[in-house]
Amino acid sequence: MLSLPSSSSSISRQKYDVFLSFRGEDTRTNFTDHLYDALQRSGKMIRSWRPAKRSLMNYFKPFINHGWCLDELVEIVKPKNEKGHKVFPIFYDVDPSDLRKQKEKVGEAFAKHQERYKEDKILKWRNALTQVASIKGWHLNNRLESEFIGDIVKKVSAKLCQTYPFIRDNLVGISSRLEELYSKIEIGEDDVRIIGICGMSGIGKTTLARVVYSQMSSHFESKSFLADVREVSNSLGLVSLQKQLLTQTLFEEGFNIYDVDEGNAIISRRLSRKKVLVVIDDVDNKKHLEHLVGRRNWFGLGSRIIVTTRDEHLLLSYRVDYVYKPTTLNSNDALRLLIARLCQKMFSLSFLNMLYVTLMVFP
Repeated sequence: MLSLPSSSSSISRQKYDVFLSFRGEDTRTNFTDHLYDALQRSGKMIRSWRPAKRSLMNYFKPFINHGWCLDELVEIVKPKNEKGHKVFPIFYDVDPSDLRKQKEKVGEAFAKHQERYKEDKILKWRNALTQVASIKGWHLNNRLESEFIGDIVKKVSAKLCQTYPFIRDNLVGISSRLEELYSKIEIGEDDVRIIGICGMSGIGKTTLARVVYSQMSSHFESKSFLADVREVSNSLGLVSLQKQLLTQTLFEEGFNIYDVDEGNAIISRRLSRKKVLVVIDDVDNKKHLEHLVGRRNWFGLGSRIIVTTRDEHLLLSYRVDYVYKPTTLNSNDALRLLIARLCQKMFSLSFLNMLYVTLMVFP
């Protein structure tokens, strides 16, 4: 049976996707219980044998009065600083600025602690509290609790999605390239973001975009992957790509678009309220961006537009939010890729066909 740890000692005994820290008797039967239940129902709370890489710190007024709570805070901050462990504070019935400044009620609590504990322990508590209270987290701030919890679950789900992407074994070296890219995409944030993937031919831009698209698409209302934009635009025209974008995102067919300007108007009108994930692959002309990406207000809040291209200047001139440039493979990954490709060439098409039939006959 799944259990909710309430002290740092539990971290070493079990391994979680998310560790939820809280002051037991204060919120166990209300807010924390509701949050825990929502995380469990979302399937994003405890489901892995990996060490916990995400901590949710539930802050509220009595938290600061208990030494063991502050000890737990110090223990959570250690892997944050040493291993990049992510911490997301939840400020429930407390102002984060009060925790950072450590005055008034917080200052009074520390004054009492100084009567019982040594100065080095107090200093560790103060440093840890200041550090975590400075992190962008979630602040209740008179919101409805149900809405507040829903927002937390949505963003935690997005963060976990970024942490454990689905990667096929034959995508050699891609895992190390994705971490920075995912951190810039940040699908849990409610802005509209345009991310560029830029580099020379063959470095893996499209492969990266396809992995992101496959892994993250479930977090959007609709999606569209426009492949080989340069080639399709030259052969069929930009209007055909505008129609494809609308068909894939709206699940409709038969759009009557007579020129790209009319396409612009339809896209901006129909998608401006939708949270969409769109990949524009292999762009080499500013017109591709003008008529397929347009302006950020063409798409609903939370949308992500990913553009792959060889031309960094094109991305910079369009003022994308971030340009990611994949690095070449290190020597170990390059060797693995070479071996994988040599092995593929050893198997002829006829042998693969025979193998396929054999597997079908003798499962």
